[in-house]
Amino acid sequence: MRRAIGLLLLSLVAVAIAWGLMRLGGSVELRVGDMFIGISLPVLLIGLVVLFLVLHGLLVGLRALLGWPARARARRAARRREQGDAVLTRALVSLAAGSADAARSEVRKARSLLGDTPQLLLLTAEAERMAGREEAATEAFQALAKREDARFIGLRGLLRQAIQRKDWPAAQALAREAEAAHPGAAWLREERAVLALRTQDWREALTLAAPETPRAPLAMAAASQEPDAERAAELERQAFQADPGFTPAVLAHAKRMAANGSPRRAKAVLEQGWAAAPHPQVAEAYLEGEADPLARVKLAEALVSRNRTHAESRLLLARVALQASLTGRTRSELEALVESGEADARAYLMLVELEQLEHGDSPVARAAEAKWLRAATAAPQEPRWRCGQCGKVHAQWKPVCEACGTAGRIAWGRQD
Repeated sequence: MRRAIGLLLLSLVAVAIAWGLMRLGGSVELRVGDMFIGISLPVLLIGLVVLFLVLHGLLVGLRALLGWPARARARRAARRREQGDAVLTRALVSLAAGSADAARSEVRKARSLLGDTPQLLLLTAEAERMAGREEAATEAFQALAKREDARFIGLRGLLRQAIQRKDWPAAQALAREAEAAHPGAAWLREERAVLALRTQDWREALTLAAPETPRAPLAMAAASQEPDAERAAELERQAFQADPGFTPAVLAHAKRMAANGSPRRAKAVLEQGWAAAPHPQVAEAYLEGEADPLARVKLAEALVSRNRTHAESRLLLARVALQASLTGRTRSELEALVESGEADARAYLMLVELEQLEHGDSPVARAAEAKWLRAATAAPQEPRWRCGQCGKVHAQWKPVCEACGTAGRIAWGRQD
């Protein structure tokens, strides 16, 4: 309705203007030499309007004629793009269905229609990988890596291939290039952390470790690779601070303190480590250098004061008491440990030694020894440094299992 009213008003205005021109008087004269032309003003104005319309039409027609090739090319490109999108969709469906040959065929058609776009190069690489043609996939990833707008995608594909074929030096180089192309990518950080573990680059593994990753083992491993003594000491300190219950860090940090002339601080480190996670090696380091049996008993009591009833604390006290011939003290500790249900084979074997020390080779001693030996056979074995991947037992903690080559799986504990 509004449009009809507007058209009516426009028509009225046009009629009014035409009526006004017809009633407008006067004429326009043009003299050129002896030639004289006289035209009334309304006719001249109408002629100028007609001339403007004619010229405008000619210009529009000329522009349309000159732009026809470009429009024709645009229409052809649009048709090719439409066809290419349809082929691209079929290629995606083939990839999703696992039809490698069909996907490769559709991708080739799409590339002929659309050219080597980043999306098609990526689809080409995935289709070739699905078909088992890694070399062709590598070519597609390399083509992607040469483009500024898709360099990271190409480097990611090449990095994945390098990891699959376990070419760790090439993988590290590609990871550095990818980091430069797209700094701070979360996926790349994870991959670099895995590569650092694979190549045993412990300092980089420590730097790239996720917040939930145990840092103490990585810091200790990095310290073992560090040639500079001060940096190694700092890494050992970091390991101890990250986990005061990690025995290798406790021993290394305490040893460093003692070497720097701080025996009291070394003792304090060992005491803190024992309080966090009692370990026989911590007790050995704490009692080292003390030969007097009774003095060793006092030192052991000082060490276990913060977790007196722990199974390892009772075992330690029983062992030093037995070495000092304090048989009553030894028996009380071992019997308390047995009653707690936490005794392992070490406790029962120590009871065998105690029976021999107290009763010699008497029938009573032999009967008691047989009893404790049977209990030792059925009791859990003592904890060891054991690889969680293959189960190999190690005398000392190591960052990598020497049997299966797995990093970060050696831990202190009993076999399940």
